[in-house]
Amino acid sequence: MTDALADEALRDQPAGAAHFSVVYRTYAAQVLGYLAARGVEDPEAAMQEVFLSVLPRLDSVQGGAAGLRTFIFSVAHARIVDDYRRQSRTPAKVPFEPDLDQREDSSAEKEALERISPQEVLGLLDALPQEQREVLGLRLVAGLTVEQAAEAMGKSEGAVKQLQRRALLKLREIAEVKEYLTP
Repeated sequence: MTDALADEALRDQPAGAAHFSVVYRTYAAQVLGYLAARGVEDPEAAMQEVFLSVLPRLDSVQGGAAGLRTFIFSVAHARIVDDYRRQSRTPAKVPFEPDLDQREDSSAEKEALERISPQEVLGLLDALPQEQREVLGLRLVAGLTVEQAAEAMGKSEGAVKQLQRRALLKLREIAEVKEYLTP
């Protein structure tokens, strides 16, 4: 519908829903194209906002179809400016790539061992029975899994878990270790 046809239809329509319907049918596609061409992130939503802003003021617009067109596109321009401002304040959206994520959580044992010197660790380990020292050496120092440590020691996985648990409990009982393990 051209401005001339819109002008004639607007004269024939009383203000209200039918009036708005003519305005919407006449300008919606043009406003949508304008918003999309200017790079609005969601042009359809912005177009709806434009017409929601125009609807309550339809009766006060002067200048016929040309004045209405000017008013509609000035509201559309304001929505473009709003969208640009919102986009500039919004951080860039970057897809998550698990292969590039190098964050790592360390274990409590690792953090405790990093806080104390190697001499202190050796002194603390000397307070443990031989098998418990061996389990902690294989698990924490060598980084073996429970299965690997069990195979290396010739014991069952359950036995290795028990030896490790008992060794850690014993270390927690020693006064020097308590200060390293508490925050």
